[in-house]
Amino acid sequence: MSFWEKNRDVLQQKYPGLLEEITACENDLAPEDIKIETAPTGDPALCVRGIYVHSPRDPVREAQRLVQTANTEDSPIVILGFGLGYSAQAAAKTRAKSGCPVVIVEKYKSLLFKALELRDLTDFLSEKNLIFVIGAAGNGIINAMAIANEIISSESREKKPAKKKLSPSVIRNRALVDLDKEWYGAVEEKIHTLSMKDNVNTATLKRFGKRWVRNLSRNMTAIRDCPGISCLSGLAAGEPEDNAQKNLPVFLAAAGPSLDKIAPLLHEIHSRCIVVALDTSLRFFVKNGVQPDFVLVVDPQFWNSRHLDRCLCENTALIAESAVFPPVLRLPFKKTFLCGSLFPLGTFIEKQVDPKGRLGSGGSVATTAWDFARCLGASGGNVFREKQEIWIAGLDLAFPELKTHFHGARFEEKANSESDRFNPAETWITRALRDGFPLKAPCASGGQVLTDRRLSLYAAWFENQFSSHSQIRNLALFQNGLAITGLENASPETLLALPNRRKEINKRLEAAFSKIENEFNKPEEKQKRAERYENAVSVLTRGLESIRSAAEEGASVTKRALNYTLNPSQQNKILKELDEITRRITDSEVKEIAGFLFPPAEDEETGNVSGDPFRAYLKSSLKLFSSLAETVEFNLKAGKL
Repeated sequence: MSFWEKNRDVLQQKYPGLLEEITACENDLAPEDIKIETAPTGDPALCVRGIYVHSPRDPVREAQRLVQTANTEDSPIVILGFGLGYSAQAAAKTRAKSGCPVVIVEKYKSLLFKALELRDLTDFLSEKNLIFVIGAAGNGIINAMAIANEIISSESREKKPAKKKLSPSVIRNRALVDLDKEWYGAVEEKIHTLSMKDNVNTATLKRFGKRWVRNLSRNMTAIRDCPGISCLSGLAAGEPEDNAQKNLPVFLAAAGPSLDKIAPLLHEIHSRCIVVALDTSLRFFVKNGVQPDFVLVVDPQFWNSRHLDRCLCENTALIAESAVFPPVLRLPFKKTFLCGSLFPLGTFIEKQVDPKGRLGSGGSVATTAWDFARCLGASGGNVFREKQEIWIAGLDLAFPELKTHFHGARFEEKANSESDRFNPAETWITRALRDGFPLKAPCASGGQVLTDRRLSLYAAWFENQFSSHSQIRNLALFQNGLAITGLENASPETLLALPNRRKEINKRLEAAFSKIENEFNKPEEKQKRAERYENAVSVLTRGLESIRSAAEEGASVTKRALNYTLNPSQQNKILKELDEITRRITDSEVKEIAGFLFPPAEDEETGNVSGDPFRAYLKSSLKLFSSLAETVEFNLKAGKL
């Protein structure tokens, strides 16, 4: 059996999609661009366009040395440039015990095909947690890193809480990266931005984590009393009748500067589309006398709730995350629906009481709103002759004409109201333009536009989603912002050519809301949810109290041990006692809730205390158990559990 046949069999079993992509590939490299030599070790060595991709003397040893430069085993490794797979193979071997993912990025499918022909990679392909990003624009790196981080999170759930997330270690095949600097540079920029986002998320959690727990604790009954967005799935799709297409277009309004240009069309848009607004764009609709069908609020911070000030929309349904600032859920919207919680406390209660339906989160409410618009058109098993259409305005993800948001946005009002001689509004705008690591990038209308790393990360998320959901056609009106692959520029005339379907939209909305009300609030259903809710709160309380007790006991044991000089036998006894306490914590079904506010381990060197590693371990354990007891106590008090 040839190498290709052996490798193909493994791929067929573990990565059938990848096998199909490789075998169906076009010649992305000309045959004369690829040259194979045999190294003195007997291993094949690859030349691409006259440049050695691997060592012509010993490619295996070269790969081993390269992988040795990677950081700790607790982070994923990203291989930029697969070639014949030597570096990826060495990386997978070093990660075999830890289970940390290896993400393989290769522009040319033909090189991967050649590697499968020339080398026996069956052992490598059989390793767990390999993730491939092959060809196209490299946008799959966003999904790949999300999968890698989820793998690491699941692997560490049995370990101590709040393990610090580490940046991925990037191993570059210099020859391949230099051959396609722009392509690999774009991939690496996305990796860097993702790492920066993780650092921002950690800082945000440190600053606002307790606020989110308080919000959730006060909103927990809403999980019991409000239906989830899963009830709205397929609302825009309807049911096909007589082979007629019944999809309703959805209009999504973000809060970018270009939103101003659709003001004259807003009533016409409302008559033709299901309208979805963001919390940041809601006042634009109110100002122009139109009430959207849905508005999304997912940011838990108080200042974010101020976007809804004086925005009375009695015909608008609220889509909220359960950690929003509590007064938001009491506003007089027509209906309130919850999406799946982004936080462990909300996720735990939902799982026990009533799962709501998850929405994608790319770091911005606009990403979540787009995923909600997609879910409105999710038609289950129905197959339509036409694509679902999502019309989008204000998704600039940039600063066209050095503007940050539409005219009259809450951001602008706040800057103007707080402006004085020493801190004018222009200072705020300058900070907004400067503080996000600004850069120039291709503009959707041609030329270049000012954006920043944070906004470009959102753009990468959209590009990846647009590619993954090819059944959706995404159309942009007056797009003057960042060029986003998969977002088509469309003229207002094209939208105005759509038929007026407002009566049909209202009819569907009323029918859906009535059905949800009748089914969700049946007396027997309410009683069942109430019982499940009481049981969930009881389990949560007992679990947190048990973790607090174990953490306090662990802190007490380490304090006593630090006061004495112990012989090896006594040290072993203490270690076993602490291991048992740790096991009690990690076995708890509420450990993720307890660990949510747990301070991550710092990078500071712990070292040995007076040359004694045992005492260093005790000091580290004391800090861990004391901090955990404090975070659990906060959870119990916040929820008055």
